[in-house]
Amino acid sequence: MLIWTIDKFVRPAHAVSVYEHFYFLPGFGGTIIYVIGVAELLLLLGFVIGFASRVTYGLVFLLHAGSTFSSFRQYLHPFEGSNILFFAAWPMLGACFALYYLRDLDTLWSVRGKKS
Repeated sequence: MLIWTIDKFVRPAHAVSVYEHFYFLPGFGGTIIYVIGVAELLLLLGFVIGFASRVTYGLVFLLHAGSTFSSFRQYLHPFEGSNILFFAAWPMLGACFALYYLRDLDTLWSVRGKKS
């Protein structure tokens, strides 16, 4: 997700086209893309440091699930263009679910620390 977040700052026009093509959300301007990018960056920072894991892990899982399922057309034609790369989203979705499900056990390097 970090690469997609950075993309919002480096190529906001590309992010606009992704929102239009995959999420059917037209009309986003550069400012709203930057706001979404900042929100994603804060979410990812919280995710990485284990802050509010129920919320941050859950949101990362839900956002990745939305991204994975919104790409359904690419799964129907895997060998056209670079569509085969979209299949990497499925193991990542499983990993996001596992992290969310096991979030209370994920305490190493977490701001929450270990529970006694």
